[in-house]
Amino acid sequence: MERDAKAIIDDGTMHAAQWVAILVTVGLNALDGFDVLSISFASPGIARDWGIERATLGWLLSMELLGMSIGSVLLGGLSDKLGRRPTILGCLFAMSIGMFGAAQAAHVPELLGWRLLTGLGIGGTLASINAAAAEHSSRKWRNFAMSLMVIGYPLGGIVGGLVVQRILAVGTWPEIFRAGAWATAAFIPLVWALVPESVAFLDRRRPARALDRINHTLRRLGHEAVDSLAPPRSGIEDHSVLDILKPGLLAVSLLVTFAYFAHIMSFYFILKWVPKIIVDLGYAPRTAAGVLTWVNVGGATGGALFGLVATRVPLRQLTAFTLLGAFLMVAWFGQGAADLGGLTAKVAIAGFFTNAAIVGLYLLLARLYPPELRATGTGFAIGIGRGGAAIGPIAAGYLFQFGLGLAVVAPLMALGSLASALALFMLKAREVD
Repeated sequence: MERDAKAIIDDGTMHAAQWVAILVTVGLNALDGFDVLSISFASPGIARDWGIERATLGWLLSMELLGMSIGSVLLGGLSDKLGRRPTILGCLFAMSIGMFGAAQAAHVPELLGWRLLTGLGIGGTLASINAAAAEHSSRKWRNFAMSLMVIGYPLGGIVGGLVVQRILAVGTWPEIFRAGAWATAAFIPLVWALVPESVAFLDRRRPARALDRINHTLRRLGHEAVDSLAPPRSGIEDHSVLDILKPGLLAVSLLVTFAYFAHIMSFYFILKWVPKIIVDLGYAPRTAAGVLTWVNVGGATGGALFGLVATRVPLRQLTAFTLLGAFLMVAWFGQGAADLGGLTAKVAIAGFFTNAAIVGLYLLLARLYPPELRATGTGFAIGIGRGGAAIGPIAAGYLFQFGLGLAVVAPLMALGSLASALALFMLKAREVD
């Protein structure tokens, strides 16, 4: 009797090696979190050393986000063709080179170029690990596994914030990028050793020696091998980004992409501008790094709790209501506080809701697209959405430069989360495993 190799993963017991592979994706997302936030941590020192204005700083804060936008669209589709594992490995190499280059940059255009390369790698990694985490987990544990993967991002910010505080106590901002480069390079052998190509991808694509490769993955993950493969499903030909824009998926793709785009503007306003806002209030850069760490503590807590609640509450509605909470909290942050402790508490609560909503959007992306289009759909939404991520810090930079205060800028930037919630209330689509 033929056994469905994909069903062994979907319906079988979760073994230790599967959890290890998922934990590596958590680490990769944490790495992405640190790499993206490295420019936030470094921005006060860059502004001081190079004497750049806020509008220019907004571009520096956003350049890797533009790269992520391009990388997610282009490399997300590549991941559905070549595989999750080789795409992740290639992206890690690009990220390492970009971070090492940023540490050596001597002027704004050079730093912009290295941040763009880093962003390309991050974008491809995000699209690939979203698919990899889903495909290495069983149906029973998939929401939990995906939630773990997504909260890796703020965990990277927490660890990064603690590391940066130590770096800035004795060193300068280039050391931040250098530390990120070495951490990124260290993940290349970890992925090579611990994250095999997913059974779902191999079963769908049927490359040369597909049975041997599937059995190799099954054994590594603690499952028994299969004697033969089930008949291939129809419609496994090459897909492109155009397939997620066909009538059956068009409304889904447009609404979920807009939702991600709109919310990510609010999300990255908080993540990118908090250190500079704190420094402008008269505190030291090391103190600003500590405040940003608390944003990520809130984000990690929110993401973890969201994952637990999502096992009992409908995902789409939970995400939409969390987005409403993010809107209120980011706007509240703009009202300031009497002291640093109060401001830190506000940004931590804002981080709680904004990152919990990101978890919900990632879970939806993995559930709204069929497996053969999972990385493509995720890459498209993340790619276009990262345009919102890039616009957020740039727009805030110009608003500040025009003379608007935090009390006005924060509520304006919070509107993205409100628009995202409205888009999800409009979304009607069947979720898939």
